[in-house]
Amino acid sequence: MARFEMLEQGVGAMGASAQADILFELGMMYATGRDCDVDVVAAHKWFNIAAIKGSARAAELRSELSVAMTKADIARALREAREWMTMH
Repeated sequence: MARFEMLEQGVGAMGASAQADILFELGMMYATGRDCDVDVVAAHKWFNIAAIKGSARAAELRSELSVAMTKADIARALREAREWMTMH
């Protein structure tokens, strides 16, 4: 988890496009289970944040992912995204 904490600290200094790309990749990592367990809530969270930063592809994948999620999971992902945006 330290890897993400270091990433999050440096994200503010980058341009919006680079931020969106990195956040999109975090969503892909959790959606596909690349280097971690599949976690659709975390994937939705990162896709949502990447979409807010301007990634159209992240918005599409977030929408696709939502179809297979429960309302409770979506609410949790949105809450976590909101908390992350407030902190960063």
